[in-house]
Amino acid sequence: MAHMHKPIIGSEALASGTLTRGALRWNYTAILPDVYIHRDAQIDWYARAMAAWLWTGRRGVLAGRTAATLYGVRPVDETAPIEVIAPPRRRRPGLVVRNERIEPDEVNRDGLARTTPARTALDLARRLPRDEAVVLLDKLSAVTDVTAADVAPLRARYRRARGMGSAAGEAITLMDGGSRSKEETLLRLTLMDSYLPPPSTSIFVEDDFWNAITGEETWGVVVALGWPDAKVGVEWAAHRRSLVPDVQFRELLRQKGWVLIEVMPQHTRAHTINRCWEALRRRGRV
Repeated sequence: MAHMHKPIIGSEALASGTLTRGALRWNYTAILPDVYIHRDAQIDWYARAMAAWLWTGRRGVLAGRTAATLYGVRPVDETAPIEVIAPPRRRRPGLVVRNERIEPDEVNRDGLARTTPARTALDLARRLPRDEAVVLLDKLSAVTDVTAADVAPLRARYRRARGMGSAAGEAITLMDGGSRSKEETLLRLTLMDSYLPPPSTSIFVEDDFWNAITGEETWGVVVALGWPDAKVGVEWAAHRRSLVPDVQFRELLRQKGWVLIEVMPQHTRAHTINRCWEALRRRGRV
């Protein structure tokens, strides 16, 4: 991530002779006490995160949504407050400072100090409503490969911490890096809340005929959600492929005996659940 003008600590720049007081006054603007950025710079989300870290004297640890975004969870919410674990400080707009326990093995110091993926997952799960947490946890798992097993030692370590109730544990257990979007995560949660068998994610369906011709074993299609043993797949149809891949996708599933249930934004929850129940019933699964 390239940034022409990064925040600086003003007193350090003056002490090192990098800037004069006049240059600091005329060419820079303060965004936090003793933290400045060039007047020409765009104060984006990353600049605010870096400024918050510098403001703590480089001793703070970026956490929560901020840490998740640093790991690559998208989209970036430019208006979101920057979350940092640090000793108590005067309240500042756009900053959430948490004075709480954090151990050395929970900190990633590669670049801006941030919580590890496992600690980030724990904090998201215990501070957000379940569905909102799982959406972010799925994305975090997809970009970092963190799993519920990785978070388990921290759940034991912080079992008496605030927010560490059953809801947090459920969100962590539901984390699945195979979901490709917020809509797919929420669809998966809808199916599971309706007492359907837990669906798998990112199901690879191999094209045996094509692979036999080419001598390869890697070509096929990916179904977003479903039950492979019953050959019932569920897709968020708004994520439409281009015409040719879409035709190939449907044709291969038809040849392999799959039932494809496509869900549109206008479909009601009951409509979607009933279609899945009926498809699974016909395949002897419910």
